[in-house]
Amino acid sequence: MARTPRVLPGGQTDERTHVLEVLGNAIVGGMENYVRNLAANLPSNEFKVSLLCPFESPYTALLRSEGRDVYIAPLRDDPPWKTIELICTLVRETGVDLLHAHLMNAHTVAAIAGRLSGTPTVATLHGMSLHAQEISVARTTGSHTIVVCREAWSQALAVGLAPELVSLVPNGVDLAKFHPMSAEPAEFRQTINVAPTDILVGFVGRLAWEKGPDKFIKAAEFILQRRPDVHFAMVGTGLMEKDLAATVRRAGLESRIHMVGLAREPHRIYPALDLLLHTSRADAMPLTILEAMASGVPVVAIGIGGVPEIVATGETGVLVGTTEWPGIVSEYPGDWEGVALAAISLLSNPARLKSMSGASVRRAQASFDIQQSATMTSHIFRQLLGARADKARLHSVP
Repeated sequence: MARTPRVLPGGQTDERTHVLEVLGNAIVGGMENYVRNLAANLPSNEFKVSLLCPFESPYTALLRSEGRDVYIAPLRDDPPWKTIELICTLVRETGVDLLHAHLMNAHTVAAIAGRLSGTPTVATLHGMSLHAQEISVARTTGSHTIVVCREAWSQALAVGLAPELVSLVPNGVDLAKFHPMSAEPAEFRQTINVAPTDILVGFVGRLAWEKGPDKFIKAAEFILQRRPDVHFAMVGTGLMEKDLAATVRRAGLESRIHMVGLAREPHRIYPALDLLLHTSRADAMPLTILEAMASGVPVVAIGIGGVPEIVATGETGVLVGTTEWPGIVSEYPGDWEGVALAAISLLSNPARLKSMSGASVRRAQASFDIQQSATMTSHIFRQLLGARADKARLHSVP
């Protein structure tokens, strides 16, 4: 199927590759931030990015404010025909050249529409492992799979996905936005009545079970028993927010554990933190850790998924194991207890924290620049489009 350039108002043609990002959710979360960052860092003279989301939200409003075309259609793991129909229509009427899906419901609908319309399809899997349906969809439709951590990459190959259809592209962070000087530390601290000289430990993420915010509160309570001078900031919102706030109230710790809510500009928060605790139960390559590192904030993290690929333990932070798998080599016990003990140790050693801060920035700059991720992703896009063009030429030969 040959590519037809889009005709713009005034009769001009748009020769850019038109990518339709198909998102399985539209909250302000890690996957959604990844898509925004990618869209902003793909070469604008080569790629036009539009998006399809399952519902209207502050996120879709933000995308439109940035000049993106946004379409709304229902997305389920068993995709409705009208959504498949819409994507095929967008391919035909707006010149979409490539589909890029995120989350299993989006991958399923995009892969089917891609096969029906002859459009290359890529699915970025943001988890630390592949679900059976994601494997089946990739095998059945021949969609290309991008994974963000080595654990998911090895599983993809182990279950039999073709190596040439699997790519490992680590997440990246916008280093122009996330850096130690992105905001004055006192700016955020003033909003929660924390003095410039106080110690402030943070959690940044969705307040959902898989992100482990309840573990963060347990770690905070443990730390406060030994260091009652420390303050904690929980940045984020989610289904667990009310229950977590009630837990803090029952413990009488509202003056120490500050529930911040959703942060529209997280890059202005990180410089205020002395330490970040990452207590997630399931994660592949969390942007929160990358953002903290780029901002010069050391991290104590439970080493699940791709987290051990990010944190250089002892250099940029500390890794601890999980209760089920304490396999991370650490002097601390597994799970949130280990996180708490490691945090207490680091907070009593300001010189080590400072050293880790500098090392975190250097590691983020060297290995986790969003421009590197965008370059790798755009290369995959070009390869797929080139393969389609070669196939079209072959079929056109008499």
